[in-house]
Amino acid sequence: MTKYVFVTGGVVSSLGKGIAAASLGAILESRGIKVTMLKLDPYINVDPGTMSPFQHGEVFVTDDGAETDLDLGHYERFITQRMAKRNNFTTGQIYETVIKKERRGEYLGKTVQVIPHITDEIKAHVKRGAEGADVAIVEVGGTVGDIESLPFLEAIRQMGFEEGRNNACYIHLTLLPWIPTAGELKTKPTQHSVKELREIGIQPDILLCRADRNIPEEERRKIALFTNVAPEAVISAIDADSIYKIPGFLHEQMLDEIVCRKLEITAKPADLSSWEKITYALENPKHLVNIAFVGKYIDLADSYKSLTEALIHAGIHTESKVKIHYIDSEDIEGNGTGVPNLGALENMDAILVPGGFGVRGTEGKIAAIQYARENKVPYLGICLGMQLAVIEFARHVAGLTDANSTEFNPQAPYKLIGLIDEWQDASGNIEKRDENSDLGGTMRLGAQACPIVPNTMAASIYGNQVNERHRHRYEVNNNYVEQLKAAGLVISARTPTEDLCEMIELPQNVHPWFVACQFHPEFTSNPRTGHPLFTAYVKAALWHQGVK
Repeated sequence: MTKYVFVTGGVVSSLGKGIAAASLGAILESRGIKVTMLKLDPYINVDPGTMSPFQHGEVFVTDDGAETDLDLGHYERFITQRMAKRNNFTTGQIYETVIKKERRGEYLGKTVQVIPHITDEIKAHVKRGAEGADVAIVEVGGTVGDIESLPFLEAIRQMGFEEGRNNACYIHLTLLPWIPTAGELKTKPTQHSVKELREIGIQPDILLCRADRNIPEEERRKIALFTNVAPEAVISAIDADSIYKIPGFLHEQMLDEIVCRKLEITAKPADLSSWEKITYALENPKHLVNIAFVGKYIDLADSYKSLTEALIHAGIHTESKVKIHYIDSEDIEGNGTGVPNLGALENMDAILVPGGFGVRGTEGKIAAIQYARENKVPYLGICLGMQLAVIEFARHVAGLTDANSTEFNPQAPYKLIGLIDEWQDASGNIEKRDENSDLGGTMRLGAQACPIVPNTMAASIYGNQVNERHRHRYEVNNNYVEQLKAAGLVISARTPTEDLCEMIELPQNVHPWFVACQFHPEFTSNPRTGHPLFTAYVKAALWHQGVK
């Protein structure tokens, strides 16, 4: 029988519920407990796929093609269990399911209400996502007191009653602000947040108190007294310079032991040796690598969360500190003057252009790619970063001067990138798309395996096959592939069914390390093992600066 840990948040958003939940999952997994994780998002969007990165951060994609909350990326980086569609759902999905049932007459003419119909659907989704696990850690998005999250909180309250007191544990993450003028941590926000939660009917078993310093014993006892939580279960969640230290911090305060006692689980002692190796590598690098990260969503770091973490993982496995220099691609465009400003790329050990949508900033990215190619700076292009590398090569090497993507210029004389009519998804289903399709229905999503051309850079990294996750609409136009190959571009991987371009590179006698891919390899990187593509990229950056 699956047991549940419900994680809620209070006072303010962005306190780190996802990291806290994932860290607990990592500790429980190290004790031999089979863990899965779910994220319940209160917004009405069906999924975050059409939301701006400035609104919601990155969209994390699972193997089965779900566009999900970025916290699922944290889950996969901290535990070994792969996430899927069933691990993330929203208010929009719940209401869509209930309305469809009502239209089919499944409620037998009853008045459909939040309680019990919406809450029953939430509970059914939670139980379905938790199947097969010893412990399911369920994170409720938003903040206690938000009107949007009330049905989710009511659902998990009901589950605590229905599953039994020893099969459910409630953890509440809250804030202890430090007031400099008073010279003390203030407990009142935490008291009010727990009061709000208890009014809903949920008594937390554990409090994780986010602060910039450890909780003094006097404040800990005060919080315990006012919130009806045992003093040892009032745990400091202090700021850390690396999220990978947090499992160790929480284990030192016996969070996992308190959870196991509450759930009546007998498990072996935690073995966090792998996390200790990770933190040691982070704190003791032998090299420094400077990477130019040329994007257009750089004002919000969470827009590229998995990608920046993948670079950190590569640093761990190359004994390097990876310093990411975020460069706005519009700044490279010379602020509209048309003259590229490439000064920011000087003294960089490598250049990376990530994915993205829309025409804004693309010419700056193309200028950065041209700089990397001509100056033999290691280059990694991901998704749009590959498409723009193809366009740059077509314009400046293959003689297709006005080459472009139909996404940016539908009237371009050389349409190097465009929509294809159909593609086969990870389940074998044929998906059709055109420019009039709903945005959420035009994507190539999820994992797709394809063979790699032997004796290429891609083969040295991946072997004879690559199986990575996708999230994009546009593809390289096969009508130009032979012309590009004749000019020297290497197409090192193509999909077996549709013959779509998956990876490109330049020969090593032309450029020491120039690789780009249509998929998103960052989604499968984790700190324990790293990722072969990013590790190879950072090694190339080290070679560029003279480290052998």
